[in-house]
Amino acid sequence: MRSPIPKRRARIEIIPLIDIMFFLLASFMMVSLSQIHMKGIQVNLPSPTQAQVQPPLKDYVSIKVDQNGSTLFDGQFVSEDQVLPRLFALHQQNPDLKVSISAEEQALHGAVITLLDHVRSAGIKKVGYQIKAAAVGP
Repeated sequence: MRSPIPKRRARIEIIPLIDIMFFLLASFMMVSLSQIHMKGIQVNLPSPTQAQVQPPLKDYVSIKVDQNGSTLFDGQFVSEDQVLPRLFALHQQNPDLKVSISAEEQALHGAVITLLDHVRSAGIKKVGYQIKAAAVGP
């Protein structure tokens, strides 16, 4: 014989459970944050003094030979007897110095090769050449 009361299956409602878990999580987080006491050590920092500012190392120099055989370092004229000492000084300041050599169209080949010899004798190993393609046509 069956019971006149219908049987209902038990169900677990998860939505109220999620609400309670979020409430507990937020409560524990707030309590734990209020229990942290920031303690620090008193530190006497040094007062700023005048620092010596060093100029940045020059890592690139453009050297140009004009049609008269004159040498220009970054557009500034340098006499023939000062080229090698200037290269030595630049290499001493920065051993990884890069040199870019260019020449005007009417510059003598010998002047460019002499400049290249000076660059190599100063110990500079990173040398580039600025080359412009010759115009083709009548």
